[in-house]
Amino acid sequence: MTAKVGADSGKRASNPSRGSKPGERRGGRTKGTPNKMTRTIKAAIEEAFAKAGGADYLVTMATQQPAAFMTLLGKVLPTQLEHSNPDGTMSKPTVIEIVAAKVADVQGQD
Repeated sequence: MTAKVGADSGKRASNPSRGSKPGERRGGRTKGTPNKMTRTIKAAIEEAFAKAGGADYLVTMATQQPAAFMTLLGKVLPTQLEHSNPDGTMSKPTVIEIVAAKVADVQGQD
């Protein structure tokens, strides 16, 4: 049994090694493991995508619904890419910016 230490006594608890140190993980899910709901939803989306036609469906949506397709691209593509020069040094990151265009401009019907 540990002795109770008063807040004003200036003493530390009898077991200072208890508790987690900064950055230390004790139990729980391993880092990066999705929870069950995320895994279930992702599997359902992948199944629906396959049933809708996969890549062919995306091609159709790109022509019929370009705004929605560009929104999808904006969510799944990385916004910054880091790459190195041939000599191994890092160059400035390449920033990809997705800009919305009027449908008439895309189809050439100004």
